[in-house]
Amino acid sequence: QVQVVESGGGLVQPGGSLRLSCAASGSIFSIYVMRWFRQAPGKEREFVAGISWSGGSTFYADSVKGRFTISRDNAKNTAYLQMNSLQPEDTAVYYCNSVILRAGVGGRPDDYWGQGTQVTVSS
Repeated sequence: QVQVVESGGGLVQPGGSLRLSCAASGSIFSIYVMRWFRQAPGKEREFVAGISWSGGSTFYADSVKGRFTISRDNAKNTAYLQMNSLQPEDTAVYYCNSVILRAGVGGRPDDYWGQGTQVTVSS
């Protein structure tokens, strides 16, 4: 089994910062990529940021470039999303997604999703 668990959400004032964590655990052979998505009320889930696990290449949605930074700790199988200059429009449930090849099963890697963590930006 593989699990992906997010943490670090909360309530923050406009202009503030939060750091989200996404930890993968279980029978992991290889992680390919970790990504963050978000879903605001009444809207579709949208991509926020991603990081390739081996090379560390990062990619961002235009709406968060320059404000959010994704990073990883390979030893901990954990990705982080540092969010600065938060605005009310960043309010959403943030989901972590990871493409992981399970140990001992071979074949193709699978997509794993966390349960989500709420981020609310409000004064």
